[in-house]
Amino acid sequence: MQIEPFRLERYFAQHEFTAPYLLACSDCESITVGELLQMEPGANKAFKELWLGYTESKGHPQLREKIAALYSGIKPDQVLVHTGAEEAIFIFMHVALQKGDHVIVHYPCYQSLAAIARSIGCDITLWEATPADNWALDLDFVKKNLRSNTRLVIVNCPHNPTGHLMPKSDFQDLAALSKQHGFTIFSDEVYRFLEYDPQNRLPAICEIDDRGVALGVMSKSFGLAGLRIGWIVTRDQELLKAQAAYKDYTTICNSAPSEFLSILALSHKDRLVERSLATIRRNLTIIEGFFERHSERFEWRTPKAGPIAFPRWKQGNVESFCREIREHAGVLLLPGTVYDPGSSHFRIGFGRANLAQGLDRLEEYLIDLYG
Repeated sequence: MQIEPFRLERYFAQHEFTAPYLLACSDCESITVGELLQMEPGANKAFKELWLGYTESKGHPQLREKIAALYSGIKPDQVLVHTGAEEAIFIFMHVALQKGDHVIVHYPCYQSLAAIARSIGCDITLWEATPADNWALDLDFVKKNLRSNTRLVIVNCPHNPTGHLMPKSDFQDLAALSKQHGFTIFSDEVYRFLEYDPQNRLPAICEIDDRGVALGVMSKSFGLAGLRIGWIVTRDQELLKAQAAYKDYTTICNSAPSEFLSILALSHKDRLVERSLATIRRNLTIIEGFFERHSERFEWRTPKAGPIAFPRWKQGNVESFCREIREHAGVLLLPGTVYDPGSSHFRIGFGRANLAQGLDRLEEYLIDLYG
């Protein structure tokens, strides 16, 4: 398999641990192992007594039970646990797709959602969301671009990098199209539960479509990226069996400490999600004030969910801008060119507690530079 370099991950590998102020991150503020263990009496003792042998390939039964409880009408045997969302994406693509299949991908997107299918030899159609339409998706595009060999439609809501959230009616219409035409929907739902208005939360695709495949992870809404635990949920048992068999060639099974801590975290999921949302709400007020003060340089659109947004830099090349503030101000932003070479946007993350410090440093530099 020949696959293109992962531009976003290569960018972070180079800069994430050297830049003092991280304003590009897509996750939420994390906690320590000690803080997590303190959430439940006896957890510290149980963690110290944890047996460090192999774990069940599908995931610990209790972990699958906790994950299933995140969804309506889902059973633990409809869950397959992976080492992070990336492994889940990789395995799903290789099981579900063959060379020559047609795939429609919500765009801009996390690169693996398109690149892996392309490396398999699939024909990719980009279902592009644009700022002119406030990043909304047009279902007519899918209808017009369906082919006899359309195997998969990939959607990401809440969306990375824009924070857009589809209307429920559109999401349900997409599921209806799947049933009508026979394609599978792969729904990247890693930011689910971070909707600013819970009334706007979409159903998980696995709840409304028997073939739908939902992707989840501990990294984003729960703020526990270091656990490296992700999952696939689907009612399609044949697909799950095929993915479980493929996993024998990747990680085989998951980390026992990570599974233990994930079980604990999901036992207190509401507390963790509310913690993430509190940080997002606080930071969103700060960040909107910043962009209002600098509206001559930036175009800002308020997202509907999640800890990220995709503003536009109005004054030239966005790669040069991001490089300049990284090198001279120590502030890391993610240029939109890692998604689309022609982009003038950049991703900014506001799910971490120290956002104000990084934003202050950015503002100081902008004032020094432009007056």
